[in-house]
Amino acid sequence: MKPIIADSRYVAACGLYCGACRKYLNDKCPGCRQNEKATWCRVRSCCLEKGFKTCAECSQVVTDCKLYSNWVSRVFAFVFNSDRPACIRFIKDQGEQAFAEEMTKRQCQTMKRR
Repeated sequence: MKPIIADSRYVAACGLYCGACRKYLNDKCPGCRQNEKATWCRVRSCCLEKGFKTCAECSQVVTDCKLYSNWVSRVFAFVFNSDRPACIRFIKDQGEQAFAEEMTKRQCQTMKRR
């Protein structure tokens, strides 16, 4: 397994940190940005269409976005105790590299709900 390192290239469009994902760490996925097979991800597709790296670059609040805040994301948030909007706020406030460093320090791919 690869070690978790801080690299902004592994910040997903939705605010997850692929650099701490088990599939990425086990060489089963290149990370969301590099994964050409991830055409199913509407958030990734939207960011690519708009020329954004992440939703943090969009003027719309992610909790108001129908692509970002759908039933799948709510199930994901519940199951994994994930707060992806908090990840996007962190990226907006401090940048992708700072987010990658924070997630590396925490050894996880998302901020946890409180």
